[in-house]
Amino acid sequence: MGTMTLLSLLSLASLLTATAALPLSTSSRWIVDENGQRVKLACVNWVAHLDAVVAEGLSKQPLDAISKRITSLGFNCVRLTWPLYLATNDSLAAVTVRQSFQSLGLQESIAGVQSNNPSLIDLPLLKAFQEVVSSLGNNNVMVILDNHVSKPGWCCSSNDDNGFFGDKYFNPDLWIKGLTQMATLFKGVSNVVGMSLRNELRGPKQNVEDWYKYMPRGAEAVHSANPDVLVILSGLSYDTDLSFLSNRPVKLTFSGKLVYELHWYGFSDGQAWRDGNPNQVCGRVAGEVKRKAGFLLDKGFPLFVSEFGVDQRGTNVNDNRYLNCFLAAAAELDVEFALWTLVGSYYFRSGVVGMNEYYGLLNWNWGEIRNSSLLQRLSVLQSPFQGPGISQSRKHKIILHPSTGLCLLKVGFMGPLKLGPCSQSGAWGYSSRKVLALKGTYFCIQADQLGRPATVGIICTDTNSQWDTISDSKLHLQSKTPDGTAVCLDVDSSNTIVTNSCKCLSKDSSCDPGSQWFSLVDSTITSQPTSPIVQVNSVLDMLG
Repeated sequence: MGTMTLLSLLSLASLLTATAALPLSTSSRWIVDENGQRVKLACVNWVAHLDAVVAEGLSKQPLDAISKRITSLGFNCVRLTWPLYLATNDSLAAVTVRQSFQSLGLQESIAGVQSNNPSLIDLPLLKAFQEVVSSLGNNNVMVILDNHVSKPGWCCSSNDDNGFFGDKYFNPDLWIKGLTQMATLFKGVSNVVGMSLRNELRGPKQNVEDWYKYMPRGAEAVHSANPDVLVILSGLSYDTDLSFLSNRPVKLTFSGKLVYELHWYGFSDGQAWRDGNPNQVCGRVAGEVKRKAGFLLDKGFPLFVSEFGVDQRGTNVNDNRYLNCFLAAAAELDVEFALWTLVGSYYFRSGVVGMNEYYGLLNWNWGEIRNSSLLQRLSVLQSPFQGPGISQSRKHKIILHPSTGLCLLKVGFMGPLKLGPCSQSGAWGYSSRKVLALKGTYFCIQADQLGRPATVGIICTDTNSQWDTISDSKLHLQSKTPDGTAVCLDVDSSNTIVTNSCKCLSKDSSCDPGSQWFSLVDSTITSQPTSPIVQVNSVLDMLG
């Protein structure tokens, strides 16, 4: 995809949510604005909880430039992390940005902030944090305040004493106090739309009973102090497990504000993606995610995947395979999300000065995008597929190719079938007979010959018009050619849809099925085709 096309897609994504009437609330599984229209949280994580307690990157670029960059990349929201002690320790909150850097020996960071953000260098840490929120608001970026840790520093491990209620640095009463103070501080700040109560509960002390004891208390405290914000609750085991909620709902005195959050990384399952068969791993892991968290959507609660991400150098096989599966699932479920991370480099992380963040959207000096192809793939998730107030057409399917972030188009008369921007996707139907047909026409996708382009036909009763979702991932679309050869949809180097032998269906861990993965995603958004589709009133009209 050309640069201008990508930029136009990203601009469209940001425009779709820039006019949201705040504050936000929930309507069943959806987040909606004051007019009842769905607002999809398309967020990126911005770190401000490390040792310096200063939002990262301010020594590299002006604050306003970073905020504008976020919107230009199609994100409408930032999950802004903060340490509890910033709100509960008055001495820490009063330390200036300069003093904080001096205490860590970060002279280069001081010089950088003086150059790029001179108005911030001598502000107290809490005031500097407020300035970041204000800058984001001035650029129409919503903010989720995420209590990431108590004691400032990198997160997370099971023995860092920051993980669960009763740990050395996790006093429940102090936590309630800090949440209350932060909720009060940002009451009336319209772009602060939500508060995430605690990041990645974990460690040897974690247990369900204490979760039910303390998390509702935190939720009530936040809502009492600031009834406008969404209240976002995390689960156990590094926020990968909310299954305990399946038969024991949270009891709160308020409604219309509760959201649950989930974290899902490739490394959440070790090196399973690299070492196993991707179809089998995707089927198993996606199934587990739906069992441990996805069920909440069916119970009428929004689900916010508040952390996911990959090594953006593109060389991590585990991450690369995981991402294809993640994108398919995230599109299918149409969930809110926050990419980890915006950050290109850190002032000081785990004893290292100027550490490069390879999961970062921006590069080391925060001036350029680290991986533009990844951003293209994410752009399909930045706009909602369906929800209250945004339905433009009857429900249909778009056919998403997760490996590219593109969708199946209908171009020209009778083909060929190609991938292109999902904003121009064909509106497809998938019938009970497993026929993939273009809505409003008699055209269906057909398998013609092994190794040749898939075709578009109007006689859709033969087996070469029937497409089964196969493999453990359910992301392969398989049919049979007229001579009985089993084939799967695939993509060639020109983004033309072809039919090849189905690959990597089981066992083989060295094989990557990504080019043959397609996700059938429900949508009610009207797409704009790249060229007119000939409407057919009857098959006889075409044959006559």
